[in-house]
Amino acid sequence: MLVSAKDMLTKAKANHYGVGHFNINNLEWTKAILQTAEELRSPVILGVSEGAGKYMCGYKTITNMVNGMLEELNITVPVALHLDHGSYEGAKACIAAGFSSVMFDGSHLPIDENIEKTKELIAICNDKGLSLEAEVGSIGGEEDGVVGAGEFADPDECKAIADLGVTMLAAGIGNIHGKYPANWPGLNFDVLAKIQEKTGDMPLVLHGGTGIPADMVKEAITLGVAKINVNTECQIVFAEATRKYIEAGKDLEGKGFDPRKLLAPGTEAIKEKVKEKMELFGSIGQA
Repeated sequence: MLVSAKDMLTKAKANHYGVGHFNINNLEWTKAILQTAEELRSPVILGVSEGAGKYMCGYKTITNMVNGMLEELNITVPVALHLDHGSYEGAKACIAAGFSSVMFDGSHLPIDENIEKTKELIAICNDKGLSLEAEVGSIGGEEDGVVGAGEFADPDECKAIADLGVTMLAAGIGNIHGKYPANWPGLNFDVLAKIQEKTGDMPLVLHGGTGIPADMVKEAITLGVAKINVNTECQIVFAEATRKYIEAGKDLEGKGFDPRKLLAPGTEAIKEKVKEKMELFGSIGQA
């Protein structure tokens, strides 16, 4: 059964480890992440962007697929199904479709409007026992057409949103989505420390987990980050493994063209990447 991300993240922050939020794109992705989480006894968050939601035939299809897998694969670790970078309308649609957690990204709106819409969604989520993530200061890079340069969040604005009663807060600290450029200056831990000071026990979220050096990730966890989003890295290893399989001509041997065989190396590569991240975040054995 799907759970809200609240308990898993509160526990993670209190015990100084992070829970991985891994974006899903299809059945193989979802299966690989769930099986790895179960094997390693780690809580996990399955993230769905609005673009991936459309690609997978809508939020109801995704909820039904995930719920079916939890049952059929006998998944016993805590699993949250979370809308990533949701619009106001997207968040409402996911709540209606049975997601257990949503993110409302109002970071591009004037702070007053961000607060007003966040308040309304908090009331709905509290009523249904769901977790809600809010964002302050846009995360850099591009995600489903939303482009940000990577602003630093204002610690006072973070406090204003946190005080509304959101479950977790994504704050821009120089992180970006996708691959990091060679001249990237790194995460700004001074800003993160100030945000943590103002928001207290609130679990913080680090978006753009791909390419942030391991030591920086660990330091961010010591400063209150309890949820780390990973997407691009899984896509890269999936593509690499699939490319190798085809370049080696394996799809031409016997029934190597069968999608179950064709997609198997990529699926294994995702499992390895998820395992590597769970080790780094410290969530293994925490379920």
